[in-house]
Amino acid sequence: MKLFLDTAHLHEIREAADTGLLDGVTTNPSLMKQAVEQLHDEEGEDIDLEEYIERIVKAANGKPVSLEVTGHTYDDMVEEGRRLFDRFNKINDNVFVKIPVNPSFGGEERTLEGVKAINELTSEGIPVNATLIFTPEQALMASKAGATYVSPFAGRINDLVRAKAGMDWDKGDYFPAKGMEEVDDNGVKSGIDLIRECAEIKDSHGFDAEVLAASIRNKRMLREAALVGADIVTAPPEMVKQSLRHEKTVEGMESFTEDTVEEYAEITGGDQ
Repeated sequence: MKLFLDTAHLHEIREAADTGLLDGVTTNPSLMKQAVEQLHDEEGEDIDLEEYIERIVKAANGKPVSLEVTGHTYDDMVEEGRRLFDRFNKINDNVFVKIPVNPSFGGEERTLEGVKAINELTSEGIPVNATLIFTPEQALMASKAGATYVSPFAGRINDLVRAKAGMDWDKGDYFPAKGMEEVDDNGVKSGIDLIRECAEIKDSHGFDAEVLAASIRNKRMLREAALVGADIVTAPPEMVKQSLRHEKTVEGMESFTEDTVEEYAEITGGDQ
């Protein structure tokens, strides 16, 4: 399974790259704007958003970076996708364009324009990350249209199911992969169940599109996404660090340190 970092902060991308864990980056305009403002406020650096995107693309070390369009029509999404790819892919040959699977909203019906844009950009050699996927059938259609990645939003499906059940919850709370007996979203029991069904459709029909598990809210969801067949999980940096933590590991380190033999430490050149 590949691990993408969900961030816009350069130091976090570089840190993950140095560990060998980084397989790609997902981000969005809001995160990038916040990072630019933080850079200005904390370090006094005067940099615009376009230059900052260049730095992200470089920092990813050739690993995929997903940049999203802001338009909602077929023409706008295709034009913006071309512009993003032409402007930034030449830097490190690693830009993917995020296209919403269905850009309809506010009563405006554009159901097919997302997959149409995915198909057009793909035919032009521009790799696409089909985003805002909340059903296995959306993942199926995006895959058929040619998307390189399909991104089911697992955490938001958990929110929806809990809301239907009238539950109170905090964003980072764990929600069981098996869901609840009495509540689902058209048969999807949880966000992890959504990822599993997307992966099963891909495997059953031999689609090339990789399932990119998004909206991962805690380290147990990260683990479960891997277990049900996600090709990629995108997670914030702190969640990656949390996945490496366990109280018994800390206890073991303390025990190993206490048991260090002086002569052995001299051989390794380590602390005594």
